[in-house]
Amino acid sequence: MTDDPQVGTETMNDPVPAVMSDVQSRLEAILLIVEEPQSLVALAAAVSAPVPAVRQAIETLVADYDGLRSGPRRGFELREVGGGWRLYVRADHDDLVTEFVNSQAPSRLSQAALETLAVIAYKQPVTRGQVASIRAVNVDSVVRTLLARGLITELFTDSETGAINYGTTDALLVNLGINSLDELPHISPLLDDGADGFDSEATR
Repeated sequence: MTDDPQVGTETMNDPVPAVMSDVQSRLEAILLIVEEPQSLVALAAAVSAPVPAVRQAIETLVADYDGLRSGPRRGFELREVGGGWRLYVRADHDDLVTEFVNSQAPSRLSQAALETLAVIAYKQPVTRGQVASIRAVNVDSVVRTLLARGLITELFTDSETGAINYGTTDALLVNLGINSLDELPHISPLLDDGADGFDSEATR
């Protein structure tokens, strides 16, 4: 047994930073894959940690990414939007990222991208979940592609659900050679029974 009072103190305090570091690590893993802002309660459930611990971990990560601690300011930030948290590219890097993504993207859109774009064009404002329900497939990567190509944009975030609503941009009008969305062909004649597949699915 030692008489050094610091030994006992270190032994008691060491697990606390270790636990917090583990919460931060798990939060980062979740935040890297989510597409919608996540509330503290949702994040706490995802990483199996108490809400106060998640709140503290979020505050630490925000300070870390903003360069307020020992490290540099990151090219991304952890931002609270609509009552939830999500990782975003910093605004001053938007042009850089857009140019890079466009240089990597194929010149033509895939069939899946075209179908998703059509749903958004006709149903906007519409959430990604509603688009996925209409198409009956996951559309996360396709939506990211359309965002990167500048054909759709985030219009607003639902204050209750945190879901992002998407709409088309002027770039789509330019590519289609029309002046407004009113010039889009009517979709009803192309469907089996009017609005089936669009209106009924989107309201679920």
